[in-house]
Amino acid sequence: MMRGLKKSERKHSQELEQKFVKYYKKYPENSLKVLLGFYKGQYHKFLISCFFFMIKHSPALFSSLLIANVINGVLAGGEDAKRAIFFSVGIWLGLLTIHLPANYLYMKYRARVTRQTEAALRGALVRKLQELSIPYHTQVQSGRLQSKIIRDVEAIETLSSQLFMNAMNITLNMVIMIGITAVKNRIILVFFVLVAPIASLTMVAFRKKISKENRDFRVEMENTSARVMEMVEMVPVTRAHALEEVERERMEKQLEETAEKGYRLDMVQSNFGAVGWVVFQVFQALCLGFSGYLALKGKIQVGDITFYQTSFTTVVNQFTALINLLPVLTKGLESVKSVGEVLSCDDVEHNEGKEELTKLSGEYEFRKVCYSYPDSEGEVLKDLSMRVKPGETVAIVGSSGSGKTTMLNMLIGFMLPKEGQILVDGKDISEINLKSYRRFLSVVPQMPLLFTGTLRDNITYGLEGVTEEELQKAVQAANLSEMVAKLPQGLDTMLEEHGANLSGGQRQRIAIARAIIRDPQVILLDEATSALDVISEKEIQEAMQRLQKGRTTFIVAHRLSTVKNADRIAVLSAGKIVEEGNYAELMERKGIFYHMESLQVSLA
Repeated sequence: MMRGLKKSERKHSQELEQKFVKYYKKYPENSLKVLLGFYKGQYHKFLISCFFFMIKHSPALFSSLLIANVINGVLAGGEDAKRAIFFSVGIWLGLLTIHLPANYLYMKYRARVTRQTEAALRGALVRKLQELSIPYHTQVQSGRLQSKIIRDVEAIETLSSQLFMNAMNITLNMVIMIGITAVKNRIILVFFVLVAPIASLTMVAFRKKISKENRDFRVEMENTSARVMEMVEMVPVTRAHALEEVERERMEKQLEETAEKGYRLDMVQSNFGAVGWVVFQVFQALCLGFSGYLALKGKIQVGDITFYQTSFTTVVNQFTALINLLPVLTKGLESVKSVGEVLSCDDVEHNEGKEELTKLSGEYEFRKVCYSYPDSEGEVLKDLSMRVKPGETVAIVGSSGSGKTTMLNMLIGFMLPKEGQILVDGKDISEINLKSYRRFLSVVPQMPLLFTGTLRDNITYGLEGVTEEELQKAVQAANLSEMVAKLPQGLDTMLEEHGANLSGGQRQRIAIARAIIRDPQVILLDEATSALDVISEKEIQEAMQRLQKGRTTFIVAHRLSTVKNADRIAVLSAGKIVEEGNYAELMERKGIFYHMESLQVSLA
């Protein structure tokens, strides 16, 4: 997403993120101050928009006064009546002529600032998610993050429009109407003034309840979003085990809980609006009776009844609109907190000021490395020590839970040791710029990740200027040539979501081709051939052996037959290396590796 933004837009997005985080940390319990600070420096755009809004609505604002003027003129009769009619109609038509250009300018300024900010805020979230640590992403469901990017940012955009535009426009309308009324008759003004405290009391009475129900509904919506994503990803498993009814019941229960939270929110908001409306209508009826009584006594002109009643209706409507903003404001402010949770999170990878690598020979050393996960009491790695020479191929094997994946993630820099050190070319991995370091790596995960796009795009992901010759070499090395030849558009064939129109083995080969084309100095293979048939596995292994020459390679493997050609095999157990050596040496010792290999052979 960020690649598609212009340089100026990307800078604007970064500035907004910094501003948002600054005010969120300064006012963690006051989302309104966070929002006001977030838009600091753009208030003038909202004011310009409000100015044109006032001009665009001027026919409606002054219509009651002009109607009253015509009625009073007609009742007076004579030349005054003619002048009143022509003057009032002329003013009204004149105001109508400026409505269209004023409306254009109003929307131009309003939409520009809110939509740009909306896009920038989403861009800031996307960038932040790219910076947050891998442990953070494993702990937070992707559906929740998706809800924050889509639903919460949309709620903030709506809040911004309501707060900076509608609230200001409502205030302007009320000020104009009350001001005209104050000039014409201060007795009637009393009814107008009494509306304010009644509106305030109504808002105070419902504010906490609406805030609580909004918070509960937002959390439930995030849960639902996460569950829906899980459900979609689990469809093949669900179908394979005939669990459609179980999954349907599980989702229906979740949707019913969400609907119940939404129902409670709707009822609170409905009661809130109904109470405010009834109270204001009572005042409006009293105002009609009182202005009629004054006209009967000759205190005001008959035409002024229309003006006062219309003006009071306008003021009441504005107060009603202001009260109706409360649910929107509450929802939006809750979303400000939700977005703030992500943007202010400090669980990020800090590379600023660290040494950038311009080359990598591929020498590694683990020095008494210990690591434990935040929610785990035991250690995954315990005093692990190992040295790897440049160009050496090291296989890491062991039972599930022995620490193989954790070790691989630490080599990539996704996790750093709790104790001990990992040295890369003699430098502590915690002191180098990991972005510059990873440019020399290629990783082939156990579960290949493909995106919706062409086969070419998936192989060359993130690279520019790749020649057709380089691409074809990578395709051949990954044993993809035959598959590409059978595709309707070859390398330009579109892949479905997650490469659903390919077999598991084909997806794995694409991931291998993606690694090969980067011409890395260090290769990390996490069961890279696990999804391949025996013939393809042999061909891929031959290609990978050619690729591995002169490059440091780490292979995490469960299928022990795939590590026979490794220079060294490290056997992990309970976070420690319990055996080390090449395949022949370990088989000769008849230790843990020998028994693991013998068991796999017997089960084959």
